[in-house]
Amino acid sequence: MNDLRYALRTLARSPGFTAVAVLTLALGIGATTSVYSVVQAVLLRSLPFPRADRLVDIKLTRQEYRGQGSTGGTSPFVA
Repeated sequence: MNDLRYALRTLARSPGFTAVAVLTLALGIGATTSVYSVVQAVLLRSLPFPRADRLVDIKLTRQEYRGQGSTGGTSPFVA
């Protein structure tokens, strides 16, 4: 209990340091929470589809469809 009183007295003596320390902690906690929320939403939460693990994304690169008669500017699937 004496340590807590000493810490509070020390912080009260230097309000500038106290404000910087509290602001630094608040920004750090806020940034950590934001990053975790984004990671949770993008990487950890499963997709809202049944059997989402079986979804497939198929892409063609320009080099692959250039030989199919395309000019290379657009996808061969666009009319």
